[in-house]
Amino acid sequence: MSIAIITGASRGFGRATAAALVERGWGVVLDARHADDLAGTAAALGHPDRVVAVAGDVTDPAHRRSLLEAAGRLGGLDLLVNNASTLGPSPQPALDRYPLDALRDVFEVNVVAPLALVQEALPALRETGGAVVNVTSDAAVEGYEGWGGYGSSKAALDQLGNVLAAEETGVRVYRFDPGDMRTRMHQDAFPGEDISDRPEPETVVPALLRLLDEAPTSGRYRASDLAGSDR
Repeated sequence: MSIAIITGASRGFGRATAAALVERGWGVVLDARHADDLAGTAAALGHPDRVVAVAGDVTDPAHRRSLLEAAGRLGGLDLLVNNASTLGPSPQPALDRYPLDALRDVFEVNVVAPLALVQEALPALRETGGAVVNVTSDAAVEGYEGWGGYGSSKAALDQLGNVLAAEETGVRVYRFDPGDMRTRMHQDAFPGEDISDRPEPETVVPALLRLLDEAPTSGRYRASDLAGSDR
């Protein structure tokens, strides 16, 4: 049985990814901050023998250790999906007035915590020849007004993945850009606006599954390219 840790798994893309992997017979360790929401997700997924919910904050070292311990009890680790992230203030302020304490919090959640979890997970991933998926954004590479805080954190996460891939040749490291989705965080980015035209997260998951199935070399991949390619 293949085993994954998925952060930010109580809703949105994390939940949709977990559901798809469970359907394929995977064991999954689910992370999210809110215990009730996470427990509801785990219950909806079923298969309590291979679906484990571990509520907590990914910035907490003890919680990260708990995630790895849960994966170990399931039998190891084949995949780490760093999906959890924070938008920062909403509406998002311009950089000339971006609160620096808020920026530090964004980087702690979106950059430092994923790297710390990778560091914890690498021994197990090296053993299985597994993969890391860092969920990124086009805000990491485009200059969108108002997206300086979140976008710069995702740019930093991108580069961490880029260097990690060069250092860890036995582990595949994917920077996966799912594109716009109809999620709570995306709604927070556009307060008061109608985002019903954005695709549901479930429609994006097949692109990630294709990436995992085909197992190309480490790199940055966009869901839109994977969905439209013939690779």
